[in-house]
Amino acid sequence: MRRSLVAAVMLASLAVPGVLRASAEDGIAARPVTRTPVPRPPLGRPNGTPTVAPKGTPATTLVNEKRAVGLGVAPDSLVVEKALRRLTFWAGGLPIRTYDVALGGSPTGHKERQGDRRTPEGLYRIDARNAKSKFHRGLHVSYPNADDVARARALGVDPGGDIMLHGLPNGQGNVGAAHRTWDWTNGCVAMTNQEIEELFASVPVGTPIRFLP
Repeated sequence: MRRSLVAAVMLASLAVPGVLRASAEDGIAARPVTRTPVPRPPLGRPNGTPTVAPKGTPATTLVNEKRAVGLGVAPDSLVVEKALRRLTFWAGGLPIRTYDVALGGSPTGHKERQGDRRTPEGLYRIDARNAKSKFHRGLHVSYPNADDVARARALGVDPGGDIMLHGLPNGQGNVGAAHRTWDWTNGCVAMTNQEIEELFASVPVGTPIRFLP
């Protein structure tokens, strides 16, 4: 009974605007959205070449099981599949770890401007690490690139920035996996604090990150 009450309180808090704040661009809380479950295809290399993975491997599960703070292997790349709300850590041509994530509050389409609350699409790099982010840890993404800046200039808008992989707002880590109930950031990729700790210990500056629609 007590566990049920705690769970109910946590979920209720998620429905209150401002409890989970959107990420670095403008700090406006996202509106809840209803997600339609999406079938997960077999894991494969980023270019679509199949690889062998355990049948029925769920998200947020280690393919090569490791319980250390870091994954103990240097990444080839990170891949974010926006439609599946999934981030995969690739090393040695294999999917080592997958994470369920939350995205920007308007997740469809490539980010074009400040405040559109979209998560980018395309190839970028992790270009900075922030151990003192207002969200638990932060791995900064190299958006906007030259093409993004040129596109925004042609539209007469600010391309925006401050796109990160990050954890939950400081002091709200107890929300845990329930944060994935809706897309609540302003374009960032949000994870639980435990998950971002694992990535933060494993991902160096310069790691490629590809965002797929």
